[in-house]
Amino acid sequence: MAPSFAVRGSSGAAPTKFNRAHARSVLTRQITGVLLILGLASCVSYGPAPKPLGEIADRFAARSASWTAAVQTCQRLAPSAPCDPTRPDRLLLFAMLVENNPDVAAARAHLHSVEAAAVAARAPAGPTLTLSTEYAKASSDPSPWLFGAALDIPLDTGGRRTARIASADLAVNVARYELAEAIWTARMGLVRALDEVSTAMGQLTLASNLIALQERRMQAMDRRVNAGEATRAELERARSDLADARRRDAAATAMREAGKVQVAKALGLAAANLPASLPEGGAFGVDVHVLLPTAQQRSRALLARADLLKTMVAYDQAEADLRGEVAKQYPAISVGPGFTWERGLVKLPFNVGLVLPPLDLNRRNIRAAEARRSEAGAALEAAYASAVGSVDAAYAEITAARRALADFRKLDLPIAQRLAVQADREIAAGAIDRTDWAAAQAGLLIAQLAEIDAITRVVVANAALEDALRRPLSGPETRIEGNSR
Repeated sequence: MAPSFAVRGSSGAAPTKFNRAHARSVLTRQITGVLLILGLASCVSYGPAPKPLGEIADRFAARSASWTAAVQTCQRLAPSAPCDPTRPDRLLLFAMLVENNPDVAAARAHLHSVEAAAVAARAPAGPTLTLSTEYAKASSDPSPWLFGAALDIPLDTGGRRTARIASADLAVNVARYELAEAIWTARMGLVRALDEVSTAMGQLTLASNLIALQERRMQAMDRRVNAGEATRAELERARSDLADARRRDAAATAMREAGKVQVAKALGLAAANLPASLPEGGAFGVDVHVLLPTAQQRSRALLARADLLKTMVAYDQAEADLRGEVAKQYPAISVGPGFTWERGLVKLPFNVGLVLPPLDLNRRNIRAAEARRSEAGAALEAAYASAVGSVDAAYAEITAARRALADFRKLDLPIAQRLAVQADREIAAGAIDRTDWAAAQAGLLIAQLAEIDAITRVVVANAALEDALRRPLSGPETRIEGNSR
């Protein structure tokens, strides 16, 4: 009876223990399944957003000037400015540029991208979950199954985390300076294009008058040749002067159209959708001698240049990279808590993991990072020297251009004006004929065209100085609040 009782006892107890273990394993799988379902439910789903090139082309062709958005941006930038869409000035076009320019939009999108990346850089690395199971049937074990779960949690602290976050924040600063540079580059393109349009309009007015005058001279010379009072060579010279006037008119027309295309490009519009009325550009017909900044304002403007600040951030990035390489000479630590159910026994293991540095304690990478930092420092000094050189060159060109304009207005232009006035008196007195009078008047128009060229040189030099200082020196943009003065 004893052996029979032992067999019944063992055969009766084992199923009871196995059923409890089986129930635990079923419950564990159910809880794991629920956690997985909840985790999957909280995941972000992917939504496709294709950008067919044909649709982009259609939208760009249909894009027109949005004065509403431009006025809002203008009022935000310069509350004291009129921002009148019925009489758009350069500031209102600048506001439209900020809203519409594709390069500015791309730089703004890049800034949003790196800002999101900087937020993501602050998130700690996710743990690693390892699930294990084992089946080992033995007569003495109450259950043949083993279930286990282990986590590997990296400790996201110390120099590695600091360097990662610093790199992400520096990337945000770089993107901000790139956005500022994109806005400034587009603004200078708009200013230079408006200058071209304004110069071309002034040249066209004089060129059309010159063509009309040379045509009258040509007709008078032709009559003189037919009457035997002039030679064929004089007629050909008159014809050549007429051809030169027409060439000037054609060149001015081409400059005007090219300038309008560049204005449309800066505003992010197709040339066909450009607003009908454009403000005058660079001060044709008015004083072009803008007030030059003082030495202190010049130094302050240089230190605020976005491209120099971007180069400085590149040096800071090299510094952060070096700090990260120094941190890598120490082991990276991770902890691994776990849970194991082994044939009726509950175990709670705990592990500590070390990611060891290279055998040279990362000295080679540290030296490479130090070299990159030295390179970034040299690049920063070179960028500053280049900026100073561009400012000095712009000042020299402004001085030379202003002197050339003053000399022309003092010497050449008065001579042409006196000759034209004298020709008016002589033709009224009958001392000269129509051809000689037309030659004197044409000389005055040619001198005025040369004056426009001298004014244009000053305007271009002013724009070059603005570009070197990265700040407007004249125009309605000086009303922007926060503009350094």
